[in-house]
Amino acid sequence: MAQCVQSVQEFIQDSFVPLVAALCSEEAERLTRRNNLSFAELVRPFCRLTSEVHMRDPNNQLHIIKNLKIAVNNIITHPPQPGAIRKLLHDVVSVSQPAEGLVANVITAGDYDLNISDRSVKASVPWYSNWKETLMELNTSTFYSATTPWFESYRECFLQSMPASDHEFLNHYVACMLVVSSTEPDPVEQFLKLSQEQHRIQHSSEYSYPKWFIPNTLKYYVLLHDVSTGEEQRADSIYEEMKQRYGTQGCYLLKINSRVSNRGADEQIPDPWSQYLQKNTIQNQDSYEDYTAVSNKNTDHLISDGTDSEIKDGLSNNFKTHPLQLDHPSGSLDSTDYMKASTSLQDSKKSNSGTPHGACLTLTDHDRIRQFIQEFTFRGLLPHIEKTIRQLNDQLISRKGLSRSLFFATKKWFSGSKVPEKSINELKNTSGLLYPPEAPELQIRKMADLCFLVQHYELAYSCYHTAKKDFLNDQAMLYAAGALEMAAVSAFLQPGAPRPYPAHYMETAIQTYRDICKNMVLAERCVLLSAEILKSQSKYSEAAALLIRLTSEDSDLRSALLLEQAAHCFINMKSPMVRKFAFHMILAGHRFSKAGQKKHALRCYCQAMQVYKGKGWSLAEDHINFTIGRQSFTLRQLDNAVSAFRHILINDSKQPPAQQGAFLREYLYVYKNATQLSPDGPLPQLPLPYINSSATRVFFGHDRRPAEGEKQAATHVSLDQEYDSESSQQWKELEEQVVSVINKGTIPSNFQPTQFCLNRYSDNSKFPLAVIEEPITVEVSFRNPLKVPLLLTDLSLLWKFQPKDFSAKHDGETKEQGTCDEDMVGTEAIAEFLINSEETKVARLKLFPHQTGELHILGVVYNLGSVHGAVSLDGIDPSIGLQTGKFVSNGLSVRGRQDLEIQGPRLNNTKEEKTSIKYGPDRRLDPIITEEMPLLEVFFINFPTGLLCGEIRKAYVEFVNVSKCPLTALKVVSKHPEFFTFGGNTAVLTPLSPSASENCSAYKTVVTDPTSVRTALLSSASSADFGVGTGGSPEVIQVPLPDAVLLPGASVQLPMWLRGPDEEGVHEINFLFYYEGIKKHSKMCHRVLRHTAVICTSRSLHVRATVCRSNALGDEEGRGDNMLLFVDVENINTSETGVKEFHIVQVSSNSKHWKLQKSVNISGDKDTKLASRERAKLCFKAVRCKNSEENYTFADIVFGNEQIISSASPCADFFFQSLSSEFKRTHVQSHASQRAVKESFDETVRLIQRCSEVDMNIVVLWKAYVVEDSKQLILEGQHHVALNTVGKEAFSFPQKQGLKKILGNSDWEDLEQELPETVLLKFFRPENTLVPARPTPEQLSNLIKTSLHYPESFNHSFHQKSLCLVPVTLLLSNCSQAVVDVMIDLRHKPTSSEALEIHGSFTWLGQTQYKLQLKGQEVYSLQLKACFVHTGVYNLGTPRVFAKLVDQVTLFETSQQNSMPALIIINNI
Repeated sequence: MAQCVQSVQEFIQDSFVPLVAALCSEEAERLTRRNNLSFAELVRPFCRLTSEVHMRDPNNQLHIIKNLKIAVNNIITHPPQPGAIRKLLHDVVSVSQPAEGLVANVITAGDYDLNISDRSVKASVPWYSNWKETLMELNTSTFYSATTPWFESYRECFLQSMPASDHEFLNHYVACMLVVSSTEPDPVEQFLKLSQEQHRIQHSSEYSYPKWFIPNTLKYYVLLHDVSTGEEQRADSIYEEMKQRYGTQGCYLLKINSRVSNRGADEQIPDPWSQYLQKNTIQNQDSYEDYTAVSNKNTDHLISDGTDSEIKDGLSNNFKTHPLQLDHPSGSLDSTDYMKASTSLQDSKKSNSGTPHGACLTLTDHDRIRQFIQEFTFRGLLPHIEKTIRQLNDQLISRKGLSRSLFFATKKWFSGSKVPEKSINELKNTSGLLYPPEAPELQIRKMADLCFLVQHYELAYSCYHTAKKDFLNDQAMLYAAGALEMAAVSAFLQPGAPRPYPAHYMETAIQTYRDICKNMVLAERCVLLSAEILKSQSKYSEAAALLIRLTSEDSDLRSALLLEQAAHCFINMKSPMVRKFAFHMILAGHRFSKAGQKKHALRCYCQAMQVYKGKGWSLAEDHINFTIGRQSFTLRQLDNAVSAFRHILINDSKQPPAQQGAFLREYLYVYKNATQLSPDGPLPQLPLPYINSSATRVFFGHDRRPAEGEKQAATHVSLDQEYDSESSQQWKELEEQVVSVINKGTIPSNFQPTQFCLNRYSDNSKFPLAVIEEPITVEVSFRNPLKVPLLLTDLSLLWKFQPKDFSAKHDGETKEQGTCDEDMVGTEAIAEFLINSEETKVARLKLFPHQTGELHILGVVYNLGSVHGAVSLDGIDPSIGLQTGKFVSNGLSVRGRQDLEIQGPRLNNTKEEKTSIKYGPDRRLDPIITEEMPLLEVFFINFPTGLLCGEIRKAYVEFVNVSKCPLTALKVVSKHPEFFTFGGNTAVLTPLSPSASENCSAYKTVVTDPTSVRTALLSSASSADFGVGTGGSPEVIQVPLPDAVLLPGASVQLPMWLRGPDEEGVHEINFLFYYEGIKKHSKMCHRVLRHTAVICTSRSLHVRATVCRSNALGDEEGRGDNMLLFVDVENINTSETGVKEFHIVQVSSNSKHWKLQKSVNISGDKDTKLASRERAKLCFKAVRCKNSEENYTFADIVFGNEQIISSASPCADFFFQSLSSEFKRTHVQSHASQRAVKESFDETVRLIQRCSEVDMNIVVLWKAYVVEDSKQLILEGQHHVALNTVGKEAFSFPQKQGLKKILGNSDWEDLEQELPETVLLKFFRPENTLVPARPTPEQLSNLIKTSLHYPESFNHSFHQKSLCLVPVTLLLSNCSQAVVDVMIDLRHKPTSSEALEIHGSFTWLGQTQYKLQLKGQEVYSLQLKACFVHTGVYNLGTPRVFAKLVDQVTLFETSQQNSMPALIIINNI
């Protein structure tokens, strides 16, 4: 139980005090009413004696009485009504509430205050860890207490209001005060009337109430004198007369009202009556006549009269099967029926506190009243009681025939063998047995009660014990239970504790009262007394069991109070049982609620909540929070109610859908009432649905247009695309690249990459830029944690805007969102937004800024409601029918907001940031609205999705300016510039209206003369015309707009040629369109538009080419430089693509130094056809160009009827783009080796290396015949092969040449077919980082080119002349640009015997060694003679040729003659 202000002894003594009746004349009442008090109320604060009192027991032993208190009450002849007593007790509990803010004896845990009162700190296992923190707080103090004043008030009022009964005399009046005023005409006559009235009330049969202790009641005559108005002499004379008539010990003169009303009002007189008058009494019967019982059961709290009607509950509770079901009045939550019933006492309290008591009394009057009570007690009451005890003792001795008094007979009676008591079950129900008033058994009980009232507990115990045996023998169970009860109490109160407290007496009494006598009032008194005694002995477990046992359905208030005290017993145990405390507090709160004690119910639930909170008992938490919400709402504590319901909704609820729906409706109802109290206040924060703030995405710009037929809009950026960090970085690099080109190689310091969509992964450290009149879309991620749908209506963004003119320096005032601000920022609202159960759903909300300035998006505002009939029935998901159309709301919705608070990324750069937790800003919701900018839309017409590798396709691009200002400086940048071209500057623009035709060629062609077949047709072009070699980035391409400006609303269509990438597979090609406005702005300088093209390429042709020097030093024109070009073309296309065959229609060369001259194919076919897996070998003769090195020379060798002008668009465009990409690739790969070359070697060695280099590119143009949908289509394409080195094979696929070379074509194709899904292996030979100290033999052999000119056969008559001399010419050609020293050695002999056997031996005549010097590109002819001695076949390729640069020392031997034998036949004539 909770701690009490009084000790147990004081509590019991004050519960049973001598009762004195007061009977006043009307005039006496009038005198006391001047102080707003009745006579009984006037003397009540002074009824406790301040000194010890002495009396003698029947054996003449002196007995000391300490702290005696008497009770003076007005005589009421009607017993109190049960309903009145119930209302009184209800009001007493209702007005006694815990003091506000007074928590000195309370441990604060969590959000609530946990009342714990015990010195111990050990918790029961395994709960110690859970309650460790709370219990450690207990350790720090020696004593904690938690008081419950409402229980003490209830207990005091309950004991005082108990009606007198016939089986005991504790509540019977011992004496009667007769009070008469001195101002009456004949006070003595008035005393006589009052005495007769008292006699009539006591002895007449018409009055059964009140009860009187003995027939000869003590009458005490009091003369009341008003000092301020009465005559003191007359009062004294009357008093003298009274003393003569009644004796000095039977009367008293009480003088009051000494205070004059006109004295100083500032004189402070204490008011001792207020604390007594606040506890209402049952003296005023009239105010309770019409009271109906608060209890909703059909039995009384006290004595059942069967008249109470049962109150049925009309509101269906959500916990339909829960044992703690709450009862609420029907209709709605805010019923105040119980509250109305409990307001009467509060009103009386207010009236009492506002009315002064004792206004006419002085402190002297207070002392007079105190003295009067003492005189009455000393001289009247106690002598009367002492005399009565003696008389009763004498009567009992005479009637029982006992020789000695009961006092000395006690030991004799109880020292012998004890007779075993019969159990309650064996006794028959004789509770209806009544003894006559003069029965000896009642006289013993009467004597015991008198002894108990004057604190003679030992004698009282003896009498009670004797009476108990007599009653049990007579089977008078009501009398026996009363004797057992008081015997137990007397045994406990005996000084020195000679015997232990007989708790079994109390248990027998309680069981008898409750089960046999059906008297719950007396049973409750037993429990209250016994529990307090057990608690004082630290028997908290037994006390709790006793309290719980008396809880029943007949009285909710009593059950609530006892359950609460039982809970405090559990928390006060040596090992505090916190769970039991919480559970019984819940039970107490439930019963308080049923009893109409809403505040106490709320308090109990709140105290229990801290125990269950955060322990994972979600269902218990839900129930408690729900109850707290309802009780708070009933008490009009709307903020607390909203908070409690909020907890139910925001925690992960395990409730079924029906229950969650009920919770949601309750919450909405409460919230609506709360917001109606302050309709003009700020919008409240709503708990549902959850918002994942970090997942918020912000998109700037219009939505993407869908594709229309062949017209496809640029993909750009949309909220439907997933964020890809790698792709985002690529777009950023493209934008930086084009900005660098625009700004002549540097990126401005204030450059801010364009971000169209901001999310949790993007860089949000800077304020994003948005353009005026262009929408801002905010995607908010909502999650519904409940199992019932949520309906959001009128959903829109909440924002704050500060207008700013960035061209001027004037700032506007900050504007919050309002109805008048639509001219600044337009807000789009979603009328209805349904979130199904446990669904995560995004809402896209738009703002339309109409002014420049700073915009801050604060959150979302919406009406939260639930969908009517959202609970699924028979397993059917209700959300199925809620997907389309209007949703049926249940009419209950509240308007509120939720803020979007996004935490930025954690900072981790500096040491301070690493050691602490700091977060950077996230400004995605704070865009800056800039001035008007042009807006470009791009559409692609006839844009293919699939191409053959190298295929050329013509498409059209439409550029549209949809803004109100012109755009210029339109450029496009891509990582794959070789994929597309808009045509060179010299290209003739094709018509703007695209027309797709099966045979419409993308190339510029002319009809050829049949005679020019296989002979090169020459043309030339400058690389500058195609954007190559101008110093700019090849990836940044200028879009050829007419007049370079696109006016507002204008559109232009331009042709775009596409070439399928050389590698098969799926390719994502990014286009970034860059453009600017005519007018330059400070915030935004340019804009971009993104497009990602997805192209799927399939295999077509594979081209390999090799170039080698021709042995013939002279060509038709007499020049010594020519080469042979071998081209190997293979059809590697698979038949799945529908390609029937490829035709090689033209081979072209592009170079500044070389050109194709003619085809030397042996085959006579005019056209070269390649079916699947076929291969063609072509051979061409190439000669050095004559023109300057400024322009490229294009030489076309045509195999068909039409020549494709390779120097025009688009053929030359793709050639130059492949040239630049090839250069970039080789430049990156050989960057380190080039740097090493510069550092390690001089220019002369580089000249040697350049002798073996060839700068010639081959373009193979083809047509493919494809059958598709029963139609034959002709596709065109071109492949490029870059030839760099003499004798080194080059491929059209440089990436895969290593593996193909190793495996061979057939194995390569088999591997590709077997592993179509795997990534192909790549073998790379690491590049040498350092050039070797000597040039390679291959390079050195190309320094000097040699050629022997001689007759193939020579006829000689060896008979005539034995020696045959043959003239031979040795041609030496310097292939380099430097001066070369050459040495020819003719003494070389073949060393191998095999060579001698085959060719035979001969001798060179004349000079055996020559030293020559050849200038750059010089051809020198040296005349030699060979001598033969007999016929045969001879190899003339024996001269050794050495060469070196002029300033070098080492000679390098050329090895060309060793590879090609020069055979001559010598014939004999």
